[in-house]
Amino acid sequence: MIYKVLYQDDITEVPIRERTKSLFIEANSEKEVREILSDCNYNLEYIHPIEGAHLEYEQQSESFKVENAS
Repeated sequence: MIYKVLYQDDITEVPIRERTKSLFIEANSEKEVREILSDCNYNLEYIHPIEGAHLEYEQQSESFKVENAS
């Protein structure tokens, strides 16, 4: 499953929409995504699975790149 993660670069940073970044990661669960990103100093705002039309839409973006869990 592919998850979209919305985050801030620094865990101490207050979430501001204009500074929110996103990444896509392939994992088996949201818990696994959190475990993978636990070493990063990210302030995770939202993690959600994407599939179907939403995934197709995201794949059209030039910046779409899936990070693998392994």
